[in-house]
Amino acid sequence: MNTQLPSAVPIQQLHHFAYRARDAEETRHFYEDILGLPLYHIIQSDHVPSTGEYCPYTHFFFRLQDGSFIAFFDLGDDQAAEPSPNTPRWVNHIAFRVNTEQELEATRARLTGHGVEVIGITDHHIFKSIYFFDPNGIRLELSAQVADEFQMLQMSRQARQRLDEWTQRKQVWRAERVAGQTPDKLKPAHNDRPEAARAESAVSPLGAKPPERSAS
Repeated sequence: MNTQLPSAVPIQQLHHFAYRARDAEETRHFYEDILGLPLYHIIQSDHVPSTGEYCPYTHFFFRLQDGSFIAFFDLGDDQAAEPSPNTPRWVNHIAFRVNTEQELEATRARLTGHGVEVIGITDHHIFKSIYFFDPNGIRLELSAQVADEFQMLQMSRQARQRLDEWTQRKQVWRAERVAGQTPDKLKPAHNDRPEAARAESAVSPLGAKPPERSAS
């Protein structure tokens, strides 16, 4: 290791997370009028500053209470980002926090009142969540924390050990897979949510369904 490298600087919080949007106004209506996130900033250009490539875009930002943003690019072609072909739709998502379970309930009622299909409330033990899709097919989660800081600290002390155990098992699995002696997927040794299997028949693999997209 290069001892002359500077130490890691403290990363304070999320600044913004950006996705592709099919239509700016459709997206604005969902995030500002329904979820209540104010439209806060917009950038428009013909060229991408980081790469220099020509790709006209409208880049727009919605502000969260902590000053961070969720942002979108409308590329002017009415196309949304395509789902990853090798990843289940429930995997890639972004989660926002609300303060209480009552606020979670209120948001679920507000979303369903606007015709948005919602899954949950789902109990993750340390927090509770609802799940739904935005107009661009992006899976969103709203969460209300249940565990306190002490409980989270206690669990954090096990996190590295458990990840190291998973990594060791995965190394063995890779070697066995090369020899054709193991299944294609490795299953965790721990099951922190055994109750999820009992609910499997009642919930679709996607949870809430993404919105239908027009042919345009």
